[in-house]
Amino acid sequence: MQNGTLLAAVDLGSNSFRLEIGRFEHGHIHRVEYLKETVRQGNGLDENRNLTPEALERGWACLARFAERLAGFPRAHVRAVATQTLREARNRDEFLARGSAVLGYPIDVVSGVEEARLIYQGVARLLPQSDERRLVVDIGGRSTELILGQQFSANAVASFRVGSVAWSSRYFPDGAFTPQAFLAAEVAAKAVLDEALSVFRRDAWDVAYGSSGTAGAVGDILAAMGGEKGLITRTGLDALHEKLLRAQSADRIRMEGLKEDRRAVIGGGISVLRAVFELLEIDEMQVAQGALRQGALYDLLDREQPETDLRTSTVNALMQRFGVDVAHAERVAATACEFFRQAAGPGSERSERKLEWAAKLHEVGCRISHSDYHRHGAYILDNTDAAGFALPELHRLGILVLGQRGKVRKLEADWTDSSFALQLMCLRLAVALCHARRTPDLMGMQLRVAPGIFTLTGPSQWARTYPQSAHLLQEEIAAWQKTPWELKVVLD
Repeated sequence: MQNGTLLAAVDLGSNSFRLEIGRFEHGHIHRVEYLKETVRQGNGLDENRNLTPEALERGWACLARFAERLAGFPRAHVRAVATQTLREARNRDEFLARGSAVLGYPIDVVSGVEEARLIYQGVARLLPQSDERRLVVDIGGRSTELILGQQFSANAVASFRVGSVAWSSRYFPDGAFTPQAFLAAEVAAKAVLDEALSVFRRDAWDVAYGSSGTAGAVGDILAAMGGEKGLITRTGLDALHEKLLRAQSADRIRMEGLKEDRRAVIGGGISVLRAVFELLEIDEMQVAQGALRQGALYDLLDREQPETDLRTSTVNALMQRFGVDVAHAERVAATACEFFRQAAGPGSERSERKLEWAAKLHEVGCRISHSDYHRHGAYILDNTDAAGFALPELHRLGILVLGQRGKVRKLEADWTDSSFALQLMCLRLAVALCHARRTPDLMGMQLRVAPGIFTLTGPSQWARTYPQSAHLLQEEIAAWQKTPWELKVVLD
């Protein structure tokens, strides 16, 4: 990536939406602009876990304002990431469809584990180089992420459904601060976080860091109270807890350093932070400058090149974990990508890379059962934690794996997406032509695409030399019937 390139990350959190714009210079990203709006989507989930019309509109309106600032940014230079609220929302597809259109860039809903990985990257990139063992705690609106890491490597990650917005709504619904409410909130938080003890125990880390909103807000308040800037201590937390109890309600809080947008969720945030301190035996925590959005920015750099794209390593790890026949997977991937390059032409490298991943994972379900292995493979990809991947990316890979065999018309897919249709066609052709588990003869074979039509041409002697492959191609023609796409095979 060239020095001076502008990159942008959009963080769709449960309490706030944030836009971070940075300039790449000599391996580092320096902040150019930062925008934040308190949207409180986490408070907009109704009893059925649907975002209310008001919450939807608040989110879309904020994204429209961000879009004005992002106008002209290349798609590959923007990453929009959504977290716990949109992981939970049953009508998230409605929000994402319009939200992506309004923003002008796709919005990725990431798993809790992937969110934790990005948080650690953001924190680590803004810390001095050190061999210290780090515990990073990020208390968001509806989830809390814990990470153990060293330098730029996250060694253990976990995400728990406890956060400042959720706990404020549940235990301080009218904004009243009482000893009973705080006790109940902290006990409940420790019950959720209790399973973290086996991994994030005190002897597993040297320094604790707090990332994002809650830690930053508490650090600001404690500094205004006379504490050391950027440091949260157990004594300071206890003093802050006492101040909230004396104020009796969120409306009556008068504290220097408390920003207005944090007032409504400070009770929940403090109760969760106190629970983390006690459970993990933390005496003091440093406030980190980096967070999810910085991690997303640096992730854009890694995705620029296949050799640094974490998703490639994740695919290889999944292949090993599920005992994939590596030689055959690579054979199918090479065949599929050859057809894709013929039809798609230059400028489609990112789509080709995703096709390669799907091809390498097309037999990942065989470890469960060879019968219907394509269905098992799709299930695995829809339900696995895969570092570097957003949930929609995994789902798309799963659809490709599911669609590698059988009638195409039964597949629930967006057939208006010509890139997806081409990926699926190339994968199916590759699986068919590699049926003998050896490299197929593609000499003279050419795949072309026109609106609604794929045409595969080849020499006439090819069909006589490989009659079984020619038969499978005829079956492939039939498989695409009753879909918006047609396959023609011409062997002159």
